[in-house]
Amino acid sequence: MSDAWVALESGADPTERIAALRRAYDAYLTVGRVERPVRSVVADSWRRSARAHVSPEGTAGVELDADALAAYRGSHPLARVMPLVRELMGSYAMDGEHLVAVCDAHGRLLWVEGPDATRRKADRMNFVPGARWAEAVAGTNAPGTAITVDRPVQVFAAEHFRQPVHAWTCAAAPIHDPATGRVLGAVDITGGNRLAHPHSLAFVGAVARAAESQLALLAPPPAADRVQLSALGREEALLVAGGRKVRLSRRHSEILVVLAHRPGGVGGDELLVELYEDESVTPVTLRAELSRLRGLLGPELLRSRPYRIGAPVDTDFDTVVRRLASGAVTGALSGYAGPLLPASQAPAVGRLRRRLEDQLRAALIARGDPGLLADWAYSPWGENDLPVWRALAAALPVQQRPSALARVHELDAWQRS
Repeated sequence: MSDAWVALESGADPTERIAALRRAYDAYLTVGRVERPVRSVVADSWRRSARAHVSPEGTAGVELDADALAAYRGSHPLARVMPLVRELMGSYAMDGEHLVAVCDAHGRLLWVEGPDATRRKADRMNFVPGARWAEAVAGTNAPGTAITVDRPVQVFAAEHFRQPVHAWTCAAAPIHDPATGRVLGAVDITGGNRLAHPHSLAFVGAVARAAESQLALLAPPPAADRVQLSALGREEALLVAGGRKVRLSRRHSEILVVLAHRPGGVGGDELLVELYEDESVTPVTLRAELSRLRGLLGPELLRSRPYRIGAPVDTDFDTVVRRLASGAVTGALSGYAGPLLPASQAPAVGRLRRRLEDQLRAALIARGDPGLLADWAYSPWGENDLPVWRALAAALPVQQRPSALARVHELDAWQRS
């Protein structure tokens, strides 16, 4: 197969491929062996699904009821591009009896639109607005897997990890925030075997790119006197200032995070302690880093005596803190793209990272909302978070608890060993 991301190459017999995939699927479930013709992207997804204890026979859970869904999607950034998505995909879906779906970054379906008869069939597997189709809870599927691997994906028939979805084929592509690059969600087209074609994957990818372009056009221009700093879930921060986007080095990222957190400025000796674990690092080393950063940003933006940013700064981590302070836990979690500069060993960054994680974790546990707890627990940074897994197991309905309880026991045993 020329493209590992395409489910069925041109000219292939879908009936033969379906039969071969069913045999391979059964082999994986019975003996854990991946056989041809399973693609590597699907095999990797099956393994992740198995590690997450996804039940092959289960269906997706609905996490947002009608009222919660209406409020959440009305304020979601992707609401602004839904008219464009409908314009580009609506006739394609209606003519082909397909469904168009858009999910958030946590795999929750916000919109599912298409012919009534197709929607009724999809209802049987809970492919409905408000249901969570993240790969970690629903297994291999196009929207959930596209978000996980952050690229367009096509999933055909028995490539789906869950058996109730084997009659379907889907193609999905992630949609990113054009300013920060953060994944906002995904656009998906779901239907029958006719979608197992390279054109459907290319089509949905083009729609995602059009949506990103539309978001960029609709975004208000940043205030000329303000700086935007994105550092959550990033090894290297992204700075937007004066119409420029600058991807910073790791050390420069740490410097700007510390200075953004301390708008009044930081003296050189204190900044040295805040940035370097190694006490043998000299002030000369720090001054050299600051000189390079000033050359990159300009003297008006990076000032000295004390060191400070010479303009108001909006940071993604401060946004999360403000939302938590106002009680907007859902908004805080939606703005949390991951730990603050996760690879950083700078003492000040580590303290900020732990404080933000602790505040958000405490708020989620106090709220006790199973959907929000699941968003954290099934994220890369929450997969080993025992307190959150315990809270999730307690908050879930009885029939949905087994997989969460299994993870609690697994983590508890691991921490005791």
